[in-house]
Amino acid sequence: MTDYQKMYQEKLTTPDKIAQQVQSGWLLGMDTATSQTPAIMTAIAEHIRNSDITGVKVQALLDAYPFEFYTDPTLAGKMTGYSWFSSSAARKAVNAGYADIIPAYYRDFPTRIRTEYDYDAVCVEVAPMDRHGYFSLALNGSYIDAMLDKTKRIFLEVNDRQPRGLCGSLIHISQVDAIVEYNHDLPVLPPVQLDEVSKTIGGLIAERIPDGACLQLGIGAIPDATGMALKSKHDLGIHTEMFTDSMVELIECGAVNNSKKQIHRGKTVTTFAFGSQRIYDYIDDNPAVEILPVEYVNDPDVICQNDNMISINAAVEVDLFGQVCAESVGTKHMSGSGGQIDYVRGACQSRGGKSFIAFTSTAKGGTISKIKPILAPGAVVTTSKNDVDYIVTEYGVAHLRGRSLGERARQLIAIAHPDFRDELTFEAKKRGIMI
Repeated sequence: MTDYQKMYQEKLTTPDKIAQQVQSGWLLGMDTATSQTPAIMTAIAEHIRNSDITGVKVQALLDAYPFEFYTDPTLAGKMTGYSWFSSSAARKAVNAGYADIIPAYYRDFPTRIRTEYDYDAVCVEVAPMDRHGYFSLALNGSYIDAMLDKTKRIFLEVNDRQPRGLCGSLIHISQVDAIVEYNHDLPVLPPVQLDEVSKTIGGLIAERIPDGACLQLGIGAIPDATGMALKSKHDLGIHTEMFTDSMVELIECGAVNNSKKQIHRGKTVTTFAFGSQRIYDYIDDNPAVEILPVEYVNDPDVICQNDNMISINAAVEVDLFGQVCAESVGTKHMSGSGGQIDYVRGACQSRGGKSFIAFTSTAKGGTISKIKPILAPGAVVTTSKNDVDYIVTEYGVAHLRGRSLGERARQLIAIAHPDFRDELTFEAKKRGIMI
């Protein structure tokens, strides 16, 4: 019988020794949030900072730590971050000009990785090894399998506080090149405060969600408020990109039991989880949660197989054509495309499905309308006018799918803040959008 513990000990090392392997021009890969490796990356950054190494690139998604390649401008040219979704520290670095972003739909990341990239090393944090020699990727399916297929080396960071996912990706000790142990609390998202506006919007959406529906909720106050407003529903299901706190709440109160799903009946399906410790505790050793690769979970042709599929996502601004910008303020990056369009399309293709783009009607203390005649110059269109379904603000719900441009404009103006409706009407008529 193979002695997996002996193999483990032979590969056990320190972050500094891993860092010493890195050479100029290397491409390093990490996946999402809690699967990222703070000890290894800190050591690599320190090694590069104190050497003549240049041109090291690091790809990551939804950074959960303040990595040096995003926070230290002195590393520019030596170690550069490339984000698949420019959040948090990555957002600041991209806008400051010393990091970059890779545009793509989330479902397409694995295909892009397998066709476009070869990694010198992939770094991933995992739960402790089991008796069969396998490490659980815990809270993450995402695109890690694609990276592992295209890498020369696998560096693991073992954390005994990582939950063990029973249905998801695994790495065997025989595949691994080096291991470090770094036990630490997982990063968590701060709790979202639900204000009255978010509760109003959540209630408007919840009214349109039937019992037995299947849910995808985005991140933020409005999706959380929607989740709270659904606690009185029955037989709901979950098929989602990101598993969130409001979903745990819905499961534990009995509103979600996944009994009416057409695929993965009885199971919650997600591609990664990120939020509170409550989420991580819920997933640990839980056979009712399937954490699967994003090319499957976010495929619209898979999503739509569940009847009454409901997707709820956010926007920065929407124009009178129905174009949705969810990732920039003008040319300033705020995030990536993520999976919004995947779920918009999947929900709209589902029998009885609905897609909601929801946001507060104004920004900057009520001085700016988020519903505009045209998008701000340079704004990125995340969801096209041809894909958009429902738009929701605290003033109501606009159903745009199948409507003419004039009908869309009238509905959108009706849910804009009252202070901006006259101006929007004037601009719509001046531009010939509304006759």
